[in-house]
Amino acid sequence: MQIEGIILSLHPVSRKKMQVYYSISELKPKLNAIKKQEQTIGFVPTMGALHKGHLSLIESAMNQNDTVVVSIFVNPTQFNNKEDFENYPRTIEEDIQIVSHLKDKLMIYVPRVEDIYPNGLQTIQFDFEGIEHEMEGSFRPGHFDGVGSVLKSFFKLIEPNKAYFGEKDFQQLQIVRKLIEIEHIPVQIIACPIMREPTGLAMSSRNKRLSEKQFKEAALIYKVLTEVQADFGIKNVNELTQRVEETFEANTTLKLEYFIIADEETLQPLKNKEKNKKYRAFIAVFAGEIRLIDNIALN
Repeated sequence: MQIEGIILSLHPVSRKKMQVYYSISELKPKLNAIKKQEQTIGFVPTMGALHKGHLSLIESAMNQNDTVVVSIFVNPTQFNNKEDFENYPRTIEEDIQIVSHLKDKLMIYVPRVEDIYPNGLQTIQFDFEGIEHEMEGSFRPGHFDGVGSVLKSFFKLIEPNKAYFGEKDFQQLQIVRKLIEIEHIPVQIIACPIMREPTGLAMSSRNKRLSEKQFKEAALIYKVLTEVQADFGIKNVNELTQRVEETFEANTTLKLEYFIIADEETLQPLKNKEKNKKYRAFIAVFAGEIRLIDNIALN
């Protein structure tokens, strides 16, 4: 394939001082050389279809490390819906273009499935102390085993000093923190703020699949969350939940899958507010067949 006159082969290529690797056998010697020099490696795992949210993670990683590895891999084991996996945006050429302006300490890793799953598409069954069963785990069975499996493999292959995750997938962020705790993986997890469209919609690779009308209507998600945030100290959970449900029932474009207010640490649904605990509102909404998630801190 060809981008701006530069042919990309299945071997590492230099593109404006950026290296693209398609196998761990090509990437590993470079990583070993970096570690031998006692330099730090930052890691940003993505499934591609890069947007400004990803760029914010990459830029944070570049500011805090000597070298940054960005992976682009649509992980099949974290999809419990085959159609969602097949329709997930795959835009490798565009992704490389998007980051081509960045410095020479950035490396792109586009692994083969065999790199990540050398024994076939087998997932590890994890015990994340219950947080894997809440919200996304409840509606997407096996999802977090897939997330844990792919990240454990990436951490083993790349051995980064720090790894960067966005707060849009806040439950996943907590899962990753628990993963490195139970697996004793020596990597520091850095959480980065949610990047939003001018409408307030959380940036997501899935946004590319929205129609113009769906994209416009999806602004309601953030509007509802900010209203909940404003009223959290005034109204109780049942009142807030009922208002959210009624708001989406009145909308013909969006369908609410769940709305939950939960403890940030345990992800357990809030029953009675407690002092010195942080709470967050979580939401999942369908726009046609496209599933959108978001969250907001409440205190």
